Amino acid sequence: MGSWEIFDRYAEEYDAWYESNEFAYRSELLALRTFLPENPKKLKALEIGTGTGRFSQVLGVGLGLEPARAMARLAKQRSLEVVLGVAEFLPFKKEKFDLVLIITSLAFFENPSQALKEVLRVLKPGGQIIAGILDRDSPQGLYIESENKKGRFFSEAHFFSAKEISGYLAELGFERLESCQTLFKQPGETREVEIPERGHGRGWFAVLSARKPL
Repeated sequence: MGSWEIFDRYAEEYDAWYESNEFAYRSELLALRTFLPENPKKLKALEIGTGTGRFSQVLGVGLGLEPARAMARLAKQRSLEVVLGVAEFLPFKKEKFDLVLIITSLAFFENPSQALKEVLRVLKPGGQIIAGILDRDSPQGLYIESENKKGRFFSEAHFFSAKEISGYLAELGFERLESCQTLFKQPGETREVEIPERGHGRGWFAVLSARKPL
């Protein structure tokens, strides 16, 4: 089974995770909003790997790219426009978007480096990328890797560290790199909304923001 095909098979089970892990989800949203522009609805914005639309719907991003048809159907039920496709070959013209979001899906891309090159291509000069990742080098990420506790949905994932993704972005020429982090407890133990902290390395969910040069 491919890295994203499991989401096609178990889309509703995946979507239900956000209901049973409400505080972790809300903590992630709060961290993403640290770098989100004030009114994304006024921007040309895209989420790559939009899944069931849980993040796009709340954050005001109306367009998503998703390879799994079952996930895309659920996202459309949240009134999102969804294009079927993969991150490595974005079906959009160059310099089309002001903002591109990638939230946890980098771990499932066949070629993350190529995908980030595509982001650079479709962003306007000065455009922003916001990437939320499950940081492999955080205490929680190290625990999951060492104890082999990836579970159904992460069995095909290749987790990255925030340092690695920062390096990829810098190599491509992205500027004004910033980061924040949240989810400081072990997975499943978040019982309240956590306030994000600057930097990365301590929280499982890291958010990276960078800009395409003008």
